[in-house]
Amino acid sequence: MKKPAPSLRLFELLELLCADGRPFSLADAVRQSGWPKPSVHRMLGQLEAGALLAREPGGRVYAATPRLLRLAENLLDAGMQQGVRHAVLRQLVADIGESCNLTALAGAEVVYLDRVESAFPLRMELRPGTRVPLHCSASGKLFLAFMAPARRAALLDRLPLTRHTAATLTRRDALEAELDRIAVQGHAVDAAEFVDGLVCVAVPVTTPERRAVRCAVALQAPAARMPLAKALQQVPRLNEAATALARTLA
Repeated sequence: MKKPAPSLRLFELLELLCADGRPFSLADAVRQSGWPKPSVHRMLGQLEAGALLAREPGGRVYAATPRLLRLAENLLDAGMQQGVRHAVLRQLVADIGESCNLTALAGAEVVYLDRVESAFPLRMELRPGTRVPLHCSASGKLFLAFMAPARRAALLDRLPLTRHTAATLTRRDALEAELDRIAVQGHAVDAAEFVDGLVCVAVPVTTPERRAVRCAVALQAPAARMPLAKALQQVPRLNEAATALARTLA
């Protein structure tokens, strides 16, 4: 079994020692971790130097520092915001009846941050962490459309416009024209361009201060059940969800 990186071992020790929520000594740390005393002593010194642990008066036991407590509070807050975003997606799916997702730009791809599936047995399951191409996904084209022109041009210069279906836009001029339309209308579609028989409509999630596109929220459905024209009728509801999601990103 591959050993964890030294930084991860530090985290493992920190996680182990903070589980009880009380100060601990070097002997406690050695006993709980099962690691050699010299290694544990060195790791405690590193955590102390990083202001994640501090010695209590007397110098024999260690306790969590304000920095570590702030980190814990920030993680709890992030978890709460993630829970709120998931609840927004769940309500969106309940209202629309089809699968919905939250995506972000990751390099030259789209990554799924969260997704809630519809209750229908006929669906395409895409888990968080899934990556899809920019040029043939609704969210991807949305990110390209609202990108600074120089950045978009540089990205398209090296982006292979791979054909996935008969509807995929593989010509640069055709894709550019589509991106210009998206920038005007404020939403993007995937008309079975990535997967045959699957349509998608995406709208941007923007920050109120900068008006920058942070991520995208989209619905995805089999065209046999929800034709693209019907999916486009859900744009106002998608925009409502985007506004709610934007508040969790502020």
